[in-house]
Amino acid sequence: MNSSLATKVEEIWRDVLSVSDGQEDASFFELGGESISAVRLVSRVEDELGVQVDVGDIFEDDPNLASFVNTVVARAREDSAAA
Repeated sequence: MNSSLATKVEEIWRDVLSVSDGQEDASFFELGGESISAVRLVSRVEDELGVQVDVGDIFEDDPNLASFVNTVVARAREDSAAA
């Protein structure tokens, strides 16, 4: 896994969802996530990292930090393989 990518995704997640220590395993909805925060999360990942993530995935999967990082890293790999 690309650790610098994972670190940046974690920073975006923590910033957008105002995650405090001890909430690492909480899901998007458990952290109070809603449609506007999903859009902000996806937009920042796309703008800052160049990785396309579908907002719908967040609502369908209700990811926690680890699963969201895995999704973004997998999409980054797909994007680089397709290029």
